[in-house]
Amino acid sequence: MQRDRNQCILTLETALHSEFEDRRVNAANMRKEFFRVSLEEVEEAVNRLAPDAEFHKDIEAQEFNETLARRREKLATEEAIAALQFPDEL
Repeated sequence: MQRDRNQCILTLETALHSEFEDRRVNAANMRKEFFRVSLEEVEEAVNRLAPDAEFHKDIEAQEFNETLARRREKLATEEAIAALQFPDEL
């Protein structure tokens, strides 16, 4: 059962990649799976390609939000260090 589900997921993923191939962000490295598409376009494609698939828009992007928080923290630290190292006047 799980094996069939996994195969369906892989089949849908491959179909979505084909669907949005012309909108791939990185054409030099095909392992980078980023596409310039809206969430609505993805939802429409999923509904058309796999009508029985579940599609959730409201799931929190926890890893993305953690990445943004880490980047903000790093930037704040770098700015604080730069302020200590370079005086405004001599």
